Amino acid sequence: MPEANSDFVLELHGMTKRYGDVLACDNVDLTLRRGEIHGILGENGAGKSTLMRMIIGLAMPDAGTMVLDGKRRRIVDPTQAAEHGIGMVHQSYSLVDALTVWENVELGQHGKLDPGATRELVVEVTERYGLDVDPDATVRDLTAGMRQRVEIVNCLCRQPRIVILDEPTAALTPSESRYLFEVLVEGVRKEGWAVALVSHKLDEVLQATDRISIMRDGRVVERVATVDADSASLARAMVGRPVTLRTTAAAAAVGAVTEETVASSGDGDAHEGGPPVLRITGASATAADGAVLLDGLSLDVYAGEIVGVAGVEGNGQAPLTRVLSSLIPLQAGKVTVNDQEVPSGRAGAMMNAGISVIPADRLDSGCVPQMTVAENLVMSVLGQVATHGVLQRNEITSRAQGLIDEFDIHTPSPDTTLAELSGGNQQRVVLANALSCDPKVLVATQPTRGLDVGAVEYVSGRLRAAADEGIAVLLMSTDLGEIAALADRILVIYRGSIIGEMARSEFDVDQIGLLIGGSAAESGVT
Repeated sequence: MPEANSDFVLELHGMTKRYGDVLACDNVDLTLRRGEIHGILGENGAGKSTLMRMIIGLAMPDAGTMVLDGKRRRIVDPTQAAEHGIGMVHQSYSLVDALTVWENVELGQHGKLDPGATRELVVEVTERYGLDVDPDATVRDLTAGMRQRVEIVNCLCRQPRIVILDEPTAALTPSESRYLFEVLVEGVRKEGWAVALVSHKLDEVLQATDRISIMRDGRVVERVATVDADSASLARAMVGRPVTLRTTAAAAAVGAVTEETVASSGDGDAHEGGPPVLRITGASATAADGAVLLDGLSLDVYAGEIVGVAGVEGNGQAPLTRVLSSLIPLQAGKVTVNDQEVPSGRAGAMMNAGISVIPADRLDSGCVPQMTVAENLVMSVLGQVATHGVLQRNEITSRAQGLIDEFDIHTPSPDTTLAELSGGNQQRVVLANALSCDPKVLVATQPTRGLDVGAVEYVSGRLRAAADEGIAVLLMSTDLGEIAALADRILVIYRGSIIGEMARSEFDVDQIGLLIGGSAAESGVT
């Protein structure tokens, strides 16, 4: 083993981890320096998260050594990692749904239980980082984006000196992301934090990091100083081939939205002639406690177009998705598909009318991780693989194999448990399930969240192909780069209503920003 370098707070040498026949990490060397942000890029399944899990003791290496502050260490669990000042914000949520935010923060803390002090700490951290989290909110009631914020708060409340961030801004708005990195940079420079930033957002890594390591197939294939890198070279190193500008922009932050990005998508006239396929008129819905979820929301989506709905998470996207999934009813308004009204809140009604949904959180409602790939791929068409009400194993396997081939799903076999697949391949399963039932309308909510640039390219291409085949696509995303790259028309949602609309030829980041903040009058956009 090489001698420890005093400039490094953490050194990894020859880290190797195998899961059965899969070599997740193959002889990986990595160093974190005090006062530096180290970006770690790679496709889903490249080994990034496995490497981070070994650092905090959630996975034990089969080989390799860890040197912490110049001394060889063996971290066996996250509690021990925290004692050494290592904190991690996980890509997959590690919260207890039944507990409040402050109770989740209290878990794992030493000393006497002090609810008041913990609440004050949560408030202090959320205000400092601009994350706006209610310490008394129950986690199960929070959106995916809010849960991500709680994960970040939970880590920072422990005042770590080594911070591992696994996709920390996947559910944050551009302004929240910028503010978070401003504070992180301040902590790095003034307090000497060592930060490992695992991210798929190329511009985010280019703007926030000092060094970048790119992983592919379990190995580090390239190391580069950030000042010497650019989006195109990073994307090419990640996937081993050139990646289109449109894909790069969709995978990046709002700063990547350019005139070329806007020009590269649809022509904005996909609905010329003919009635809308999907029409939502005056949709209103309230929660059990009376909170307004949707407030007179109206929109149209025509055959062959992608309508992008932009907005800060928590402004009605989740309730709208749930309405279009037949999970909650409307108190007022209606949904029509090809001029036929579809009853809301009636199980299966939306799907039977031709509406297919890609949910924001694939592991929560898009698939069943404990089931096989084949079983997940037939969930929406069980009647087609059953005889007299009995599921036919041969039919299930045959249909699944066809979809695996068509959607290029990388899996050892149709009988592999979905949880064993990378995030990008899990999303391909969800996408295949949504498109295989010949929908008239495809609702895609955060379809590329947490995906690497190669997976973003694939999913984005499939959404555009669906529109080209005449499907009406409703795309809801907090990523303005994704909206700019794909949408023919752009709507802005705020507090349960659509408050503005613009054609893609009129796309303006500043005006969109005003609308997202609720300043419809100031923006002058109708």
